[in-house]
Amino acid sequence: MSSTTLAVRPTGVERVLADDQLIVSKTDLKGRLTYTNDVFLTISAIEEQDAIGRPHNLIRHPSMPRGIFRLLWDTLRSGDELFAYVQNLALDGAHYWVFAHVTPSRDAQGRVVGYHSTRRAVSARARAEVERLYGQMLQVEAQHPGRGADEASLAWLQDLLTEQGQTYSEWLWSVAGGAR
Repeated sequence: MSSTTLAVRPTGVERVLADDQLIVSKTDLKGRLTYTNDVFLTISAIEEQDAIGRPHNLIRHPSMPRGIFRLLWDTLRSGDELFAYVQNLALDGAHYWVFAHVTPSRDAQGRVVGYHSTRRAVSARARAEVERLYGQMLQVEAQHPGRGADEASLAWLQDLLTEQGQTYSEWLWSVAGGAR
């Protein structure tokens, strides 16, 4: 793979993570991959030597709201963990959904030195709810082209959840229903 990879276009082909599979990856503080397990490499259609050192967002699907990644990074930078539903894009154009748990990795002195993510399968019920919500977030982002789209959709999400009397975590776990 060259250092200037062509943009990957979604093919519409879906891969489904098996119930007994876990995707594991680690990154440095800038989000560059430092470790990936075999499941990550296989489902993402990438070789280990082409993954390590690359930004984790190389598998970002264009249908993912930027507001979710804003929430993720804001949460991680505050030192907290986050669970989220994510649609990823493999380098061959296939896509796959995951239920992600992302947490800061700390050294012996407690300083954050990177991030660790474990992902598992998503239930059909949860996915339907998530796709509906993410579709609404994408509509908000379309109304705010360029910079600020992530802030706008995250603000919209937080307002919606406040109206429902829920935090993001409460909504997520209500949708998870056991995750799968």
